This record gives sequence, structure tokens and C-alpha cells, in this order.
Amino acid sequence: MREYINQRNPILPLKYHVPDVEGHVMPDGKLYIYGSFDALEDRFCSEKYHVVSTPDMKCWTVHDTALSGRQIPWFNDPDAPKYQGIDWLHPTPFIQKMVQGYAAEWKESYEKEQESEKLPLLWAPDCIYKNGKYYLYFCMPDDSEGVAVSEHPEGPFINPVQLPCGGIDPAIFVDDDGQAYYYWGQLFSHGVKMNDDMVSFNAENIVDNLVTEEEHFFHEGSSMRKIGDTYYYIYADMERGKPTSLGYSTSKSPLGSFTYRGIIIDNDGCDPASWNNHGSIENVNGQWYVFYHRCSRGCQQYRRLCIEPITINPDGSIDEVKMTSQGAGEPFAPGEKIYGYQACGVIGSVYIGADELYEEKLMNISAGDTAVFRYVQSETAWNKISITASGSGKILVIMNDQYAGSLKIEGQPGTVHTVSGGIQTPAGKYELKLTFEESDKLEIMEIVLK
Repeated sequence: MREYINQRNPILPLKYHVPDVEGHVMPDGKLYIYGSFDALEDRFCSEKYHVVSTPDMKCWTVHDTALSGRQIPWFNDPDAPKYQGIDWLHPTPFIQKMVQGYAAEWKESYEKEQESEKLPLLWAPDCIYKNGKYYLYFCMPDDSEGVAVSEHPEGPFINPVQLPCGGIDPAIFVDDDGQAYYYWGQLFSHGVKMNDDMVSFNAENIVDNLVTEEEHFFHEGSSMRKIGDTYYYIYADMERGKPTSLGYSTSKSPLGSFTYRGIIIDNDGCDPASWNNHGSIENVNGQWYVFYHRCSRGCQQYRRLCIEPITINPDGSIDEVKMTSQGAGEPFAPGEKIYGYQACGVIGSVYIGADELYEEKLMNISAGDTAVFRYVQSETAWNKISITASGSGKILVIMNDQYAGSLKIEGQPGTVHTVSGGIQTPAGKYELKLTFEESDKLEIMEIVLK
């Protein structure tokens, strides 16, 4: 178990890659985050889960392993029941169109996965409390889904039971009357009432196509919440061409029908390789937040927990919010250190990459690239910027899309030094952009504005 204090994005220390995040306030009043755990360079997720908790959205605890894929008795068992998710060998016309279109690389990755060793990976989970116990729902690469039980929200979870369905990305929801509902699926979602034991359901009662990609832009990553008398189905949204958005549809019934409402957040631009998103919304101490992930290191993996406050409007709609560097906290203050890895947007070839000394930094910078940081705020005029970097280049400082100054960095690759320069911008709240007009192996570790 490890404890950390932070309100900035990404929330957790850089060695913890927790994507596919479901946030739930449990009976003890703490917020618990359930997600998968990226630990492999060439595949999503890993063989374990780490539950994350916080009492105040500031102090975070990363708990010991909650469940291991090695605990699942039916994985790779030829005698275990098999339930198919998407039938890639016999695709429907719509899936065939999808494979040939925007996600040909996804099909290639899928076929490669079928030929490789089947590791007991634990993909996106969800968890709920009912009748004195905590139920963790999970899925695996063989299309199997299951549930394990614990007396504690952080686990460990034991006695896994296979559920009679196939697919990915389970979600669990308990309504006001105590009835639990289970959701899952990719491209086409499914839902069903759970039995009172919370570890079984009648497969004959499954409702298919609650939300679909054709009608609701549904890709994967189901999550269910209820606000007032309205049910909110949150998921990875394809409206903008790839599933980097979290979108939502609403209904007056937990099993539909659902009406598409829009996008909550889009992580496109967090990395040149950004591909998917998976998250949830939750009310914590009277404030609603969206929990989502961003990838890094120039690949689709190494995804991390990020958080933004959101607003539920009187008409039930949710305003779309931008990714930020500040996260759940206040804007960065004058003199506060901003790390390069806290960039919430990158344009061009630049990305957040690994570094032995600084853990991670902005690297692979080319002339014309831009890094974005939201937000900084001061009650007095901004007049100075300091940047810790290696290599050399020229940086334009842009604040709320207005030129504020420039900085020339002259150094050697691998040699870190700090350079300061003047800027001129009135007091206020700003989006900071660093546009790299010149770059010779330039890498950015830290930024300080005053």
C-alpha cells in the first residue's frame, strides 16, 4: 500500500498506469477507483488490479493487488463454458465495415493476439457494494466475464465465479429499490437484471442493443449512473471517428430505451497515438467529476487516471469539458512548478516519454510542435518564465492564444539546465501553450511562470 498527495493530472505516481476507471463512493465515505493496470509494452492491461482510494480527492492510496488473473480457474480451461463476444470470423455487415474502415489496425492487433500466448490478463473492471459485501466484476481475453467477492472495498477479492455471457467491459449498477443490473459489450451493449446473490443472472433475460455504435456512437466501456429519475449510460464514444471520447445516452429505465445526448470529454491529443477512452462519472462531496484515462509515450498503452470536474445542467445535460493539467485542483499558481509530463495536449510529434532522472518529460520535439497546459492563474501580471530542459531550441510562449514572449534554449542533449526569460501578460487565468519554433533534441522537464 502506498499513499500520495496530488490533485494534478495525471493523479497517480507515474509508475501506476490505471486506465478504464470506475469511480464509486462507498459506504465508508471514501472514493474508490477500480481500473485495469497497464504494465506491458505491447498489450493493454496486465494480470492484476490495484484499487485506488481517497477520502478527500487529495490524498490517494494505491492498495495492494486486489485480484490476480492467476486466480481465475476457468481461464485456459478447455472444459470451462465458452461465451462469444463479437464474432470476428463471421462479422455482421456493420462490423465488417468498421474493420475495413477506421480500425483496420485494430483487426490486425486482434488477429495477432489470437496467435500469441493467452495470458490471464484482467481487462476493465467495475465494483459495487450490496448486502455487506463488495462485488468486483471483470473480463478477460478469452471473452469470459466473472465476479469475485470481498468484505472490503479494496479487496482482496476471492471466490471468482464465471458469468453466463461473453464480451468485455462489465459495468454494475444498483437501483434505488435494490435491484442490480449488469452491463457489458462492444459496438452493441447488453444489459440484464442480476439475481439477489449478485454472482448470477438468467441469460434468457438479457436485453441486447441497449446502445449501439450506429445509433449512439457506442464503442465499448459501459458505465451506468442515476441522477434524479434519469439513467446515464456512459461509454467510449465514436462520434468523432475513434473512441477517444466519453459520451452518454439517457433513459427513464435502466434497460432503455436510450437517447444519445453528447460527449463529456475527449482525450484525443493527449498523445500522437491516442486511441481509446474508458471512464465514469461520480458525485463526490456534492461535486460531479468525470474519471477518464490518457495514454503516453507515443503509444496506445501507458494509460493513466485523470479527473475533471463537470456540471450537470438543470435539463440533465452534461457540458463537455477539456482535458486539463490542473485536474481536480485549482489552476497552477505563480511560482508553482509545472512538470512537462503534466501537458494535457500535444500537437505534432512531441509526446510524454520516460526519463531516468525526471521519470517522464516532453520529448521527441520537432519544429512546429506545441504542448498545452491548462490552466495557470495569477492576481498580478505575468512577467517571467523559467524552463528546465536539455538540448536546444526556440520556444514561443502563448497564453490564451496570444503571444506572450519567447525563450531561446542553448544546451547539449542529455545536459539539463534552466533558462529564464521575460513575458508580458495581464493578470488572470490562462491556457499556456509552448510552441517549439526550433528544436535540436530539445526535451522539457519543468516550467515555472511568475
